[in-house]
Amino acid sequence: MTQRLPPSLTSLDTALAALLSGLEPLAPVQLPLIEAAGCIATGTPLLAAHPPHDIAAADGWALRANDLVGATSYSPLPLTRAPAWVESGDAMPDGCDCVLDADAVDASGPLVQVLAEGVPGQGVRRGGSDIAERMPAGSEGLPVGAADLLLARMNGLDQLGVRRPRLRIVNVPGATATMLMIAGIARAAGLDVQTSEAAARDAVSIAGALDMSSCDLILTVGGSGVGRADAAVSALAQRGHVIAHGVALQPGRTAAVAKLGKVPVVALPGSPDHALAAWLALVLPLIDRLSARRPRRQVSLPLARKIASSVGIAEIALLAREQRAWMPLAVGEWPLQSIAGAEAWLLIPASDEGFAAGEPVDAYLMREW
Repeated sequence: MTQRLPPSLTSLDTALAALLSGLEPLAPVQLPLIEAAGCIATGTPLLAAHPPHDIAAADGWALRANDLVGATSYSPLPLTRAPAWVESGDAMPDGCDCVLDADAVDASGPLVQVLAEGVPGQGVRRGGSDIAERMPAGSEGLPVGAADLLLARMNGLDQLGVRRPRLRIVNVPGATATMLMIAGIARAAGLDVQTSEAAARDAVSIAGALDMSSCDLILTVGGSGVGRADAAVSALAQRGHVIAHGVALQPGRTAAVAKLGKVPVVALPGSPDHALAAWLALVLPLIDRLSARRPRRQVSLPLARKIASSVGIAEIALLAREQRAWMPLAVGEWPLQSIAGAEAWLLIPASDEGFAAGEPVDAYLMREW
């Protein structure tokens, strides 16, 4: 059955500009490390060197390499005093710069003898080798990753400064699977996600679930079309200002954008492919502005085959790598299996007719949703 569309479509650029107008980055907050994962780092503290001094990287005998020149099992080097035994992680004794294995020193007789040479740094982890002095904990404007958290923990930090948008998702009955997908993507991106359910699909019920308190961005999922059971846009009109219903974006044409006071709202369609496309094209730029995120990384590869697109509507293509090229999986309409297999996505502007085979294109990676 042909999908019913709004009577007119607003260009993607116009809808997005209206949503972003007046939107400023959020104030930074300090979060426990476990909650900071995925959030956008800001005001990253400078770390102390780690380890703070040379430490043993293995269990063994701590010695000075220059004192061991010529030592072999055939020509043992006697020592006037027994060397210090160190365990992995112990501070290196003064004057020692290598750690020999247990069987490299013979302490069974009256004299301790060394049976092998050593080199400076052998079995030793140098001070500052793991974390250089004044290295930042994370990268300003980029997501906090597992490695950033490791560095912070090794330096004894228990919090990091981040920007973390608070997202409220209102589920319209009948779109639960799509809502859960969007909520999962949002949580993986470091957002503070709250979900609520409209009691019914009518405008009054949906409007009643639109709580603007304690949130920076609102999404509704489902009911954004023009069918008899679609009332999300009417609910938005009751509570705020609807900027556009119907966006020149494929998939995602029945999405709507609005503002409730100063809070931007995107009404996502209930279909998973249309909702995901609207998330990529409309919601991600809002999140990036609120988070003061650096521009997202793009990967440039030639197209394995051409992509044809209709002028006048922006389209999103799903891509996968194939022999150092981007292979188009789906354009305009996305089967769920294409979503599952996609590695990247490409926004084709409304002014373009597509791209020729072999033409390099800059695609965004899916794992950076």
